[in-house]
Amino acid sequence: MGTVIQYKQRGNEGRHQRWDRIGRAELFEQYRDLHAHGLSQRQAAQRLEVPRSTLQAWRAYQASLDECPAVVEFFQSPPGLAFLHRLVLGLHLVYVEVGACGIRLACLFLKLTGLNRFVGASYGTQQQVNRRVEEAIVAYRQQESTRLAHEMPAKAITITQDETFTGGLCLVGIEPKSNYILLEQLATARDQDTWNALMEPALAGLNCQVIQSTSDEAPGLLAYVEHHLGAHHSPDLFHVQHELSKAVSAPLAATERAAHKALETAQETLEQVQERLDNTNGEPEKWGPGRPPKVAVSLEQAEQAVETARQEHQRLFEQREQSKQRIRAIGNAYHFVDLDREVRRNGRLIASDIQEQIDTIRTVAHQEGRSQSALDRIEKAERVVPKRQATMEFVSGYVRQQVRQLDLMPPQSYAMHAHLIPSYYLDRVAST
Repeated sequence: MGTVIQYKQRGNEGRHQRWDRIGRAELFEQYRDLHAHGLSQRQAAQRLEVPRSTLQAWRAYQASLDECPAVVEFFQSPPGLAFLHRLVLGLHLVYVEVGACGIRLACLFLKLTGLNRFVGASYGTQQQVNRRVEEAIVAYRQQESTRLAHEMPAKAITITQDETFTGGLCLVGIEPKSNYILLEQLATARDQDTWNALMEPALAGLNCQVIQSTSDEAPGLLAYVEHHLGAHHSPDLFHVQHELSKAVSAPLAATERAAHKALETAQETLEQVQERLDNTNGEPEKWGPGRPPKVAVSLEQAEQAVETARQEHQRLFEQREQSKQRIRAIGNAYHFVDLDREVRRNGRLIASDIQEQIDTIRTVAHQEGRSQSALDRIEKAERVVPKRQATMEFVSGYVRQQVRQLDLMPPQSYAMHAHLIPSYYLDRVAST
């Protein structure tokens, strides 16, 4: 008959306590084993030290499940429950945490698969499960960070920092090469002292030195990098391109849409004129008594209006495409290695190329009569050009320092700078 699992010795005071599902499944499986060997329900209840009414309730519950008996037997067994628990945890980890599809879709999945017969599929129930999953993720992250920090080789790193406002102010810091989140924490302020108070414990224990920070031009971040990190600050590319797009591309898009609407209207007018002439066989229309309508537009005028509208729409379309290409060209220019010629570039040349694109965009803004706020956005983007030059000089200096530490002969050192490093850089760019 097998050995009866000694689940827990219970006195009379423990008979009304709740049974956890794994313990209940183990006891019910033993009950079926005992019953199959001829013991009555009362005898089995005494042997298992479980109230008979409890066994009856467990039997009634299984009988009430609208499912194949074999499926019910599996999911009510210890292995089936263990599988069900892993399935629900995996569902929350992949769907809710990684996929970010939300708890309600996890509930819908349980209902559509029929698993709601064996596990609670209400939002409240699954919300509690998700809370435990998130707590386990945070605990695992803390444990692994502490463990791996002791084995971490010394390295110089860059961090990217920003503030988000989903659910309140949250300060975020990430190491971009590994995508490791150093900091993601709610805060009451974003000044330099708050950044330092949160980043200091986040970096504690890590065998690394922050040599560069990339972010927007937020004053608190700039002050934190300068006064607390003592690292180089590199302005991010997104905010420069975003300001230029808001200044020129977005207004041009609105103007282009209006020009396209005007072209459609002119074409409709031309079609009406042509239809009227077709109906009268080219003869002037004769109007009866009463007030005559307004003078109809001639065919020549309608054709001229269409051509004018088409030219204006085409001009705006080309202006917008040119602006988009100039903004995109800023990203192509901001590279340590020339992507076309595959040679190293210096900061002065890179800054000159970026400035050329901004000057062209400013010319377009003046030609289209953009507002002063648009010109201010262009000037705001232009202010970080010298910082971009400084960043490239910082990167070049860091690379020279690393190569110098290798103590290479001049031919090998030249090959590193002229060929090997550019090739690795281009390979990295191609993989992103």
